[in-house]
Amino acid sequence: MASTLLNHALFFLLAVFATYSIVQAGDPDILSDFIVLGNSNITDGNFFSFTGIRAILNGPTPPSFKATKASLAEFPALNGHQSVSMAVLQFPAELLFVVEGSLEVGFIDTTNKLYTQTLQLGDMFVFPKGLVHFQYNGDAKNPAMAISAFGSANTGTVSVPASVFTTGIDDGILPKAFKTDVSTIQKIKARSCAQGLS
Repeated sequence: MASTLLNHALFFLLAVFATYSIVQAGDPDILSDFIVLGNSNITDGNFFSFTGIRAILNGPTPPSFKATKASLAEFPALNGHQSVSMAVLQFPAELLFVVEGSLEVGFIDTTNKLYTQTLQLGDMFVFPKGLVHFQYNGDAKNPAMAISAFGSANTGTVSVPASVFTTGIDDGILPKAFKTDVSTIQKIKARSCAQGLS
């Protein structure tokens, strides 16, 4: 499995770098070769290496969705003009470059139109910047894994359920927004907290 994942990851990286020259937006360029954060002046090869993905290659499938990121927070060498970051997304049986299994994916545009697709091994899907999107493993018997690349070294994610139901928005506001009653919102909030969305 590890060699298959490595082959797929290398193909994905080649595709990313082949299209990199046509990308017009990204992080600003810097005036030096690289930037070392903080008081550190150690810039040996370790500074430019990220080993955080090693553990998932031969590790067990996680019990729930797991994202292993290599962004600016985890990999400081990305600071500056590197303008890239990556994440390996693991989708266990309960729950974009697919390297294992298959995924249901989609996004909603600003006119509320839904775009969906079923991705198989080797497929890629692009989510337009800033739009609500999802990935879901609909196969209850087989795990799925995907590699995600971002157009910024300092990427972030927002979970819609966690943002809406676990951040303390007043129970009087949410029923109006969702056209429901307070007890329904409180049940959703309780389930969101119980499932660890906070």
